[in-house]
Amino acid sequence: MITKDKVIEIFCIIDEFDKNLSRELSKNLRLPSVGKDGIRHRNRPGRMSESEIMTVLVCYHFGRYRTFKDYYLNCIKGSMKDCFPDAVSYNRFVELTPRVFLLMMLFMKLYAFGKCTGITFVDSTMIPVCHNVRRYMNKVFAGLARDGKGTMGWCHGFKLHLLCNDSGEIITFCLTGANVDDRDRRVWSVFTKLLYGKVFADRGYIKKELFETLFDQGIHLVHGLKANMKNRLMPLWDKIMLRKRYVIECINELLKNKANIVHSRHRSVHNFIMNICSALTAYCFFENKPEALPVQVENIRNWPSSRHGLSRTRVIMLIIVNRIQFSHYSSFCQWKEVRRGAHFLSRRNPDNIPLQGDIVIPADFGAFAEFISRKAFAILVSNWFSP
Repeated sequence: MITKDKVIEIFCIIDEFDKNLSRELSKNLRLPSVGKDGIRHRNRPGRMSESEIMTVLVCYHFGRYRTFKDYYLNCIKGSMKDCFPDAVSYNRFVELTPRVFLLMMLFMKLYAFGKCTGITFVDSTMIPVCHNVRRYMNKVFAGLARDGKGTMGWCHGFKLHLLCNDSGEIITFCLTGANVDDRDRRVWSVFTKLLYGKVFADRGYIKKELFETLFDQGIHLVHGLKANMKNRLMPLWDKIMLRKRYVIECINELLKNKANIVHSRHRSVHNFIMNICSALTAYCFFENKPEALPVQVENIRNWPSSRHGLSRTRVIMLIIVNRIQFSHYSSFCQWKEVRRGAHFLSRRNPDNIPLQGDIVIPADFGAFAEFISRKAFAILVSNWFSP
C-alpha cells in the first residue's frame, strides 16, 4: 500500500516539473487569448490541476487495487480525501485523463527514464486486451489489436518492447502489434537513436542481418546460441552479463503483477495508452528496482608470485572461505581439502579462474570436485550461483 508521504513526494516532483514546463511554454509560445474567428478563449484553470491528475494516475500502479474505479472511489475520494480535497467525480476524471497525455510523455522522457550506460538489456512482453475467445467480439481495439504468439502462447493485443540499463532504469519503449517480430527494423530504428555499447538479448533476437546492421552503428548485440547452432567463442564477461538478463525480466514482472499494466477492462484507446504511460512512470518511483551488480574479470596468470605476501593458493583459499559459511567446515580434514583444491586450481588452470568481486568461478568443476567433499562442493556451487 502506498503511504501519504509517498503520494506527497510524487506530487511535489510532478508539480515542480509542471510549473517549470508551463513557465517555459509561456515565454516561448505566447498564445493569443483571441482566436482567428474573433472569439475570446478562456484559460481558466480546472478544479483539479494537471499535477493532481497525473499523481492520481501514477499512484494507482503501486499494487493494491485491481480496478481503477475502486481505487478512485475508495482511496482518492475516501482515505486520501485530505490530499485531494478538490477531486472531481469518477466519470469527470476519466474525461480529464487525455488532457495530461502530452505532459505525461514529457515527464517520462525528461525525468522518469534513465540514460544508456553502454550495458543495455532488451526484451518484449505481450499486452493482451481481451481473452482469445472474445477477440472477434472486441470493439474497442477493432483494427488495432493483432494476434501474435509468444512464449506463453497466443495473445490478442499488443507487444511492449523495453530497453533498460544495468541500474534497472527503463531507457525507452516501443508499443507494436502482437504480431510484430522482436527483430523488426521499425522497432530497432527507435532503439538505435539512444543506444551504444553492448545490448544483451535472448535467443529470440538471433538474426545475422540485425547483428550486422547494429554492428555498423557501433552497437554490439550479444545473445545466446540455439541447440542447432555451431558453438562460438564468447568472452567470459559477456557470458556472465547474459545471466544478468533477470533485470529486465523482473521489470516485466513488476509492470504486469504490481503495476497492473495488463487488464481487459479498457473502454477506450486513450485510456489504454494512459494506463501504459502511467505504469511506466510509476516504475521510476519504485524503491526496489532490480539492478545488475558490476562484474570484474581478472586474469590470475598475470599475478605475481606473491600478492601482498600471499601466494596464489592462499588467495584462492581466502576467496573460497569468504564465499562459503566456513563454520560448517571447521574440521581439519575439510580445511585440508579446500587447501588442496585451491592449490590444484592455482597450478593447473591459472588463467581460467576469473574473479567476479570475491566470487571464484572455476573452469573445471569436475577436477575441483575431486579435492572437495561432495557436501562442501554442493554448498559451494549453490553460493556461487545464489542471487
